[in-house]
Amino acid sequence: MYPSSTFKILSLMIHAFIIMQTTMGGDPDILTDFIAPEGTNINGSFFTFTGMRVLLTQETPPPTFHVLKASRAEFPALDGQSVSYAVLEFPTGSVNPPHVHPRASELLFVVQGSLQVGFVDTNNKLFTQSLQTGDLFIFPKGLVHFQFNSDSKNYAFAISAFGSASAGLVSLPNTLFNTTIDDNVLALSFKTDVATIQTLKKAFSP
Repeated sequence: MYPSSTFKILSLMIHAFIIMQTTMGGDPDILTDFIAPEGTNINGSFFTFTGMRVLLTQETPPPTFHVLKASRAEFPALDGQSVSYAVLEFPTGSVNPPHVHPRASELLFVVQGSLQVGFVDTNNKLFTQSLQTGDLFIFPKGLVHFQFNSDSKNYAFAISAFGSASAGLVSLPNTLFNTTIDDNVLALSFKTDVATIQTLKKAFSP
């Protein structure tokens, strides 16, 4: 892991996992011990996710913001368990753009580096904070929020726990400017002209 030792990262990830277990689940209760897709061979491997191992052999940070998820889609054993997990890697100057998780709150734990974070409530009030290594921050369910590594020299690494096996993600820039919403609707909504909207859309085109 870059640049912390493997032992330190493992210890912090274990701590974050314990914190995750205390988050309130938001998924419906199930009437069985667990849920497994039909035809699945149920053994210890079904309840094990190995996708985070790459973090322990990574020698350099990714060139852009990167998310490694363990949600129901990647880890089917989470179905019905009301928990999921994500590792967020922030190179210098990178941002996790404003977005929403419609089905869960998010508890973020800064493992390394520092982050500028914030969310906007339903009264349009912005709450921001500068987080340091070891800090936690809660993003309430369904509210627009963001994270930003403003440090020009140091990489940042964080772990997020969610109170749902499938928290969902609605990225505001991508949703607004990389879909087929009519240009006139967007221009009127943002009090600008169609040409500006089309320029913004070009930045999100493949």
